[in-house]
Amino acid sequence: MPVALITGANGGLGRAIAESLATEHGYHVVIGSRNAAEGEAVAVLLQQRGFSASNIQIDLLSDESIREAVKSVEAAHGELHVLVNNAGVHLEITETDLSTRQLLNQTFQVNTFGTTVLTEACLPLLLRADTPRIVFVSSRNGSISQSLDKDWPMYGVQHPAYKASKAALNMLAVRYVEKLEAVGGMVNMMVGFHPDARSPEVAAKKVVEMATLGKGGPTGTFIDANGPIPW
Repeated sequence: MPVALITGANGGLGRAIAESLATEHGYHVVIGSRNAAEGEAVAVLLQQRGFSASNIQIDLLSDESIREAVKSVEAAHGELHVLVNNAGVHLEITETDLSTRQLLNQTFQVNTFGTTVLTEACLPLLLRADTPRIVFVSSRNGSISQSLDKDWPMYGVQHPAYKASKAALNMLAVRYVEKLEAVGGMVNMMVGFHPDARSPEVAAKKVVEMATLGKGGPTGTFIDANGPIPW
């Protein structure tokens, strides 16, 4: 049975992705979440419905937590077929008294640094699998071309920490395109999942599609539900 690890899977988009992979595609889903109790609750509900699921606690701010989580996946499964990097923060959508440096640091620590540390730690397990896939849940806000487009509805919205963290993540994702292509793996960056725009269940469909690609599928793409968008 193929194994998928989804971060931030205790609710919202991450949970919808995990439920779809388990119930519609026959994956064992590993519910990754910072809140272990919430992650366990999602895994138990799937198990009670007859699907294969487990949970692990992952704090993207802690290298030790990431190491222990990956060790747990290795001990239980030996390999990893799919990694969905869904967890992230957007501190600028709420009022905050953080300084500019604090805002940048806290945003990058989760969205960019923690996600990359986890992906790097999972790489050996992914390389053991047949046709490994990584999906980075990124953002249209990480597109420089889009951010300079005066016709874009979000043009001029001042969320510099979030935008920069996602732009950096997109570039770091390229490393894994190169790492996985030698074994026929695929890495894609997905955007367009703002909760006001579509439900988690609808938004999850394209992520799941990219997480279940067969051999020879697209890789290195920056896309939304309608196809590629400019970087």
